[in-house]
Amino acid sequence: MALVNNRSTLLVWRDVIFAIFLREIRSKFNDKLGISWSVVSPLIFILILTLMRSSVDGGTTHTMPTFFFMVYGIMLVQFFITTVSSVAGAINSNKSLFAFRQVQPISSIIAIAGLELLSRVFVALVIITIAYFMKVELAVNNPIGIISTFFLIWILGTSVGMLFALTRCYIPEVDKLRTLILRPLLFISAVFFSLRDVPQEMWKFMTWNPILHAVEYTRYYAYPTYGNVGVDIYYLGFSTLIIFFFSLCCYHALWKSAISRL
Repeated sequence: MALVNNRSTLLVWRDVIFAIFLREIRSKFNDKLGISWSVVSPLIFILILTLMRSSVDGGTTHTMPTFFFMVYGIMLVQFFITTVSSVAGAINSNKSLFAFRQVQPISSIIAIAGLELLSRVFVALVIITIAYFMKVELAVNNPIGIISTFFLIWILGTSVGMLFALTRCYIPEVDKLRTLILRPLLFISAVFFSLRDVPQEMWKFMTWNPILHAVEYTRYYAYPTYGNVGVDIYYLGFSTLIIFFFSLCCYHALWKSAISRL
């Protein structure tokens, strides 16, 4: 007599997420440049901008090495952008799997967001290793604070990406709008500059952006002498919490009708 393996819903959900996770790894890194390009691309960007900024400030930007000044800015903003873009395509790219009762869109969203998180951790470790061999001074005064800002950016990017993924099921052209919205983030999120480099009367037009608060606070957590003028970590946390719960509410209300339109 055949034995029936009765698994709990939680175990089935875990296995589905892991299977989609492996599927995404194979599809994302199926060429020779796959994993290496995810490291080389941001590193080249960081080195070019570091050389440009170092020619102006001599290698030190507001008491911290220009290299890490650029690393924290570029890593956080690119992490947000890639997470939003990847999660925004999670439902559409896995629509064939939703024919199986056990597979729901949230599983693909979690798997893809988790892959982006692990990829960015790997990139960060490689950059730290390269900085060590380049003899660039590395200071991490508050590692818990740095991890928390990266985690908040990940949650924020996943939440915004989920909203775009749901909207895409109804309006496929929203991808063009997403690209248009995300493109200016590199210029308004304190990647190339500090908030203190901007006239104070302009701060009210820039500090609405929670990513800017994450970038400036990450620099402050690494180098306390950098300061945290004009930014508020509670604003970042509150903004992330509001968008996260709003995206979950939208998902709960719309996911069934959304996948029926695919």
